[in-house]
This record gives sequence, C-alpha cells and structure tokens, in this order.
Amino acid sequence: MSTPSAANPMQTTPIQVRGACPHDCPDTCALLTTVDEHGVATRVQGNPEHRHTDGALCAKVSKYTERSYHPERVLTPLKRSGPKGSGQFTPVSWDEALSDITQRLQAIAAHAPEAILPYSYAGTMGMVQGESMDRRFFHKLGASQLDRTICASAGAEALIQTLGGKVGMKVEFFAESQLILIWGSNSIGSNLHFWRYAQQAKRNGAKLVCIDPRKSETADKCHEHIALRPGTDAALALALMHELIAHDWLDHDYIARHTLGWAQLRERALQWPPERAAEICGVPVEQIRQLAQDYGTTKPAAIRLNYGMQRVRGGGNAVRAVACLPALTGAWRHRAGGVLLSSSGQFPAQRGVLQMPELMPAKTPRTINMSTIGDDLLRAASPAFGPKVEAIVVYNSNPVAVAPESGKVVQGFAREDLFTVVLEHFRTDTADYADYILPATTQLEHWDVHLSYGHTDVVLNRPAIAPQGQARSNAQIFRDLAAHMGFTEPGFADSDEALCRQAFGDAVDYALLETQGFATLAIPDAPFAEGHFPTPSGKCEFYSARLAAQGLDGLPDHLPNYELQGTDARYPLAMISPPARNFLNSTFVNVTSLRNIEGRPVLEIHPDDAEARGIANDAVVRVFNDRGSYLCHATVSRRARPGVVNGLGIWWRKMGLEGTNVNEVTSQALTDLGRAPTFYDCLVQVEACPTEVALPA
Repeated sequence: MSTPSAANPMQTTPIQVRGACPHDCPDTCALLTTVDEHGVATRVQGNPEHRHTDGALCAKVSKYTERSYHPERVLTPLKRSGPKGSGQFTPVSWDEALSDITQRLQAIAAHAPEAILPYSYAGTMGMVQGESMDRRFFHKLGASQLDRTICASAGAEALIQTLGGKVGMKVEFFAESQLILIWGSNSIGSNLHFWRYAQQAKRNGAKLVCIDPRKSETADKCHEHIALRPGTDAALALALMHELIAHDWLDHDYIARHTLGWAQLRERALQWPPERAAEICGVPVEQIRQLAQDYGTTKPAAIRLNYGMQRVRGGGNAVRAVACLPALTGAWRHRAGGVLLSSSGQFPAQRGVLQMPELMPAKTPRTINMSTIGDDLLRAASPAFGPKVEAIVVYNSNPVAVAPESGKVVQGFAREDLFTVVLEHFRTDTADYADYILPATTQLEHWDVHLSYGHTDVVLNRPAIAPQGQARSNAQIFRDLAAHMGFTEPGFADSDEALCRQAFGDAVDYALLETQGFATLAIPDAPFAEGHFPTPSGKCEFYSARLAAQGLDGLPDHLPNYELQGTDARYPLAMISPPARNFLNSTFVNVTSLRNIEGRPVLEIHPDDAEARGIANDAVVRVFNDRGSYLCHATVSRRARPGVVNGLGIWWRKMGLEGTNVNEVTSQALTDLGRAPTFYDCLVQVEACPTEVALPA
C-alpha cells in the first residue's frame, strides 16, 4: 500500500493513503483514502486493519470527498468588502492578508496584548492542526488564554476528581459485558464503533439499557429505555447506590482497599430511596429498582457515558455519581466492567512540547471562557475583566452557530471595532462576520496525529492530496503569521511533520505510525482491577478533598437545574438540543447529500404537548424564552417524552428558518464543575406559527 507524503506528481496508478478522521467523535477512525492517477481523492473508507474502525465509517465521514471538493470551499484569502455579517468579500493575496493582519495585531498588542483572543475547539481533533503552532503564536503574543469548555469540561473535571483523570475501561471489552448501561449517549449516531461492540455483547446475551430523556435510535435497539427528565441523572445514580446498599450488592473488599470516602457516600446514598428519585426523574419506581438489581447482580457490568448528561447545572456532580458505581460493585475487577466516558487521559501526549507555554510573558494572561463569548465580546474594559476584546482569531470552530445564547454572540461579532480573522474551509455563520477569511486545508491535505477519547490507539494522518487552491494548514498559517510578526524562536520553524513527531516523543513508536498508520498504547486490560487510580490517594475518591478545599461539596449530589420545570409558567417545556444524526455540531451542515437526509431544522414534541398547543406534524413552530426565539418544523413524535422537546442541532443559522438556530434560546449559565455550558438546562414555550415560512434555498 503506497503512502506518499503528499500528492505525487509521478503517480501513474491509484493509491491508498493512510489517515485519521479528525472530527469530534470518540471513534477516531483510521482512514484509507483512494487517490487516482490525477491526484484526486475518489473515496474515503475505514481501514480494515484497524480493529476499532474495522473498515466501517459513519455516513458523515464516508462523504468526506464531497466536503473536500465542495464547490463553496474557500480557496483564497478573502477581505471583507461589505458590512459585517453580509458575507461580502474580495479575494486578496496571502502576502496582503498576512501583512494587514500582522499590522492590526501588532497595533493592539502594543498597548494591550490581552485584548487579542484566540477562539478554537474541535473542528479538528488533531494535535498539530488543533493545538500546536497556534498556541505557540498566542503564547508569544501574550494574548488572552481561552478556557475551552464548550463540550466536555464538566465531565472531564468529574472524572479527574473521582478517578484521577479522563480514564476508564477499554472500549473493546464492552463486547464481553453481560450488562451495558448506555447513559446519555445516542451511540448509533455518535459512537458507531462502540455500538458494534455493544451489539456483539447483545448477541452473546447481554442486556442493554439506554438512559436518556430522548427515545433515540439507540434506545430503539436496547432492551430497555429509561426516559428520565433532563438534569436528573445524579438522582438516579444515588438511588442505585441506595439499592446496592439496601440489598448488599456490594464488593466490600474492593470498597475497603480501593476507595476513599465510603462512609460519607453511604450516608448520602441512604437519603435517596428509589421513591424519591422516581419523583424527581419522572420514571416508574419499579424501573429504578430493576435497574439497581440488574447492575448489582450482573457481572461483568459496564457503563458507557457520554457528554450530553453533563450539559446541565449539576452535570459535573452527575458524572461523579455515575463514576462511583463500578467501585461499589467491584466491576473494575473485570476487563469487561467499569465505566468509560473518555480515554484521552491515558495518552502520553507531550502538550507542553507542542504548545511551548514558556513563550508566555512572566505575568500569565487572563483566561476567557469560550462558553460565555456572547457576554465577553460585549464587555467594556474594567479592572475585573481587563481590556475590552479588540481582536479575535477563530479557527476549528463556528461560535456564531454553536455558542449558547447566540443572539448575544451575533451582537459581539457584529461590532465594527472588533477585528476578526477566521481560518476556515467555508463561509460559515462566523466567517460572515470576519474581516479576513484565511483558507485552511481539510484533513485530506495536511499532516496530523490524533489521540482518541473512545479508544487507546494513536492514529497518524498523512496528506493524501495537494492543498486545494491556496489553502494552507492551520499550523502553516500560524507559522506564517509568526514570521510576519518577527518571532524568531526556533519553535516557529518546526514543520507540520516535525510537530507530529513531537506530539508523543519517545512514548509512541513513530516508525510504527508511519508503516501501520496507528499504534496501540500498552495499557492493562483491566487497569483498575487492583486499584491504582491516578488520584492523589491512588483510590477511587467518592469524597474529594480537592473539591472540599475549593468550598464545594466533596461528595456527589443531585443539583436541580437552574431552569426547573414548574417554576415559570410562561415556559413549561424543558428543551434539550442533541445533535442531528447526519451532522457533527455544525460540521457537515453544508454537505448537500447529508443536509438532504436531515431535511430541515426540526423540534421533536410529544403528541400530548403538541395537541395541547394545536401543533400538527410538520407545522412551523416558534420556540422561545426570554433569551430569544427560533423557528423550525415540528415533528410530533414519542421520541420526545412529555414535557420535554428535542431541538435537533446544530444547523447553520443562515440555513435555518429566519436565519436563527436552536442556540438562540440556550443559556450562558455554567455547570457546577468545569465551567461548562448548560445547553440542556433550558426552559421554553412552543407555539404554532400562523403562516408557513419557507426554508432558505
């Protein structure tokens, strides 16, 4: 199998190039890209030699050539020529764009470098194109730091406080489990390769239980669905603990040797009989009792968590509570037992080497939370906040579409005095507000190396084709900006391939990555069978002294949502906004074949709630609260539980009805742990629109 470092001008026959899927998914698939004799990528498929990918890709990434060769790709630098938000741009040369951007950033940095803000997330999960040369550039500049919280930081903090890091069981051993709780995850749509292991377990007699407010496609395929109210997961977990204690379904030896804070946790759990949790969760008490019996008596039992459950006020506590369960029953003793939310903490990534924080000024710059960007772009300078944000550089993200309370986000990006640079493939909602759009390469066009949060393999990405048009990799763009700024430190000369080698240093066999495309970490099959958690105590910490030292509760507890049903008669419906199956956040929305499958923005509403409001299936509805409103089409469906509506996202605003999307109504309030957004802690009202509204062409 030929694996060139880039499109080979001497190539005379089709070849296959090894790569990695870059998108925000636990699976981190190993790819094979077929490139014809003209240097054109004709097919992207899963690498059958990679056990987790096993030759299969999701529908989204299977269409990757459609994305890379999209007729609307940005292929030359663009300078704004009309009002912000108008999408009016004029092509310019790279030299003109880089020179002007440099002058603008230098002028701001001369008086307030912290007035410059980077904004990025997981548009690519690659360590080189996502968190290497960009960080070096902003560290040297002295720019504000970005708290990257928008997806996973509440759950991550919960794992750190309980298990010691983003660690868990190995995903392949779910295939051997006898009970699998799929908690807060639509695995069929968002974790396909885990679902394949779960299906294998199911064929071998395992019971699958889905715990999710929405009756998802995954719930359809499980033996049981527990449709709890949003934000009540901790109450359910505590009730399970109550029943484990009451019926002595406990591994006393494991608890005694490998846990910390059992006496305190026991006391709290005994305050949560199933009847109390059933009332809060809105599920039958018998379901809770049966789930506890199944979990307490079935071995091995495994839990697959996902991040949806932590997007509420008490999300961190909820993850903490669930993460305690395997230690109570000794599930960690078995390689097919335990819990998995993220495996990313098990990778020996050399982030300090990649990011070079030593380039920062002696006084560490302030940190701004990406989840409150709507408020922060509208803040004036103050002693508490620091300087007003005067420039923002956006890459690997589309905040105008994906950040909460998007009405404020739009106001912030519309500021005429905000200098905005966006590195992008397309003219996204955010790019429409840019002063400059710089054309970035897609995954088929650059080097990168990837860890995973769903398995324990490092995957290398080689460029399969030459960059389209004038596109440059993210790392190259920041390398060029550094050169224009006059930054002379040797680290700014490192090539993308050199950065790939630096990402793991000697901890991963780079020669194996080059020849095979992936390398498996040497991790025990049952990593916590004998304890050895990466916590300060080496134990699973039911009680966290670190949290207590911050003035927080050292034990997990149920925290009611900020926006609790029954507290505001104007907004009686809870809303969650899970991803549409054929999109990944706002990525792929403009891929025609995938958008055609999704059809249009929809809100799932239970038949009882629809009837009470005179809403017919497929009708245009207005979803609103005090923060704003948006229009979409109603799908009257029992996928929504009574009292809860599901606003599937995340559509680009410009492709939604009336130029808005679901984040018009979500909140900038933050979670209990990890400073994360509370997208699913949201009350709304829904009403039928009097007239039909056409979907934009």
